[in-house]
Amino acid sequence: MLGVYNYTVVLTYFGMLVAFTGITHAIHGDIHTALICLMISGFCDMLDGKIASTKKDRTLQERRFGIQIDSLSDLICFGALPAVIVYMAANGGGGSFYISGLYLLCALIRLAWFNVDEEERQEREAGSREVYYGLPVTSSALIIPALFGIGRLRSWPMQIWGPVALTLMGAAFLTPFRLKKPAVVGKIGMVLCGGAELLLLFAGMDL
Repeated sequence: MLGVYNYTVVLTYFGMLVAFTGITHAIHGDIHTALICLMISGFCDMLDGKIASTKKDRTLQERRFGIQIDSLSDLICFGALPAVIVYMAANGGGGSFYISGLYLLCALIRLAWFNVDEEERQEREAGSREVYYGLPVTSSALIIPALFGIGRLRSWPMQIWGPVALTLMGAAFLTPFRLKKPAVVGKIGMVLCGGAELLLLFAGMDL
């Protein structure tokens, strides 16, 4: 069979399937579950690269496949899923159809560019990337749930704030500012933030 099926890609595949589950829930109006799926996909993405790096005998083809499959999965998890969540939460209002589409396009362009840049980087140097250029699309796994959680507490109109958030994030995806890749402490902080957001969601967000 075409493809790679060892343990280095299991979390990537699982995260994508969780994101697809989230899309189906969002389409049926269950924004609460869709947000949880987004966060689970983000957690999977945080770990999949570290797990893949433990396999020292990966071939060049396996490494290139890993780059491609990770970005393709990210487009569904952190491009399509947030776009559908915001569109459905806004009930199609506030220009959410056009803004969600443009957000998805920005995510697509960023991920395609990242693939090219990462392959060139790996030809020049060994080890993992230390600096990102622009906002990683995976940041939506923290930003979107936080927005909805705070929005619930503050009674924000999500038909306005959702599209605004997507607009700002889409622009940040393509703006080439330097952003240091989170180290262990930074990842622990993100996990703690994600845990706080999950507690808020499980507490019963009425979306």
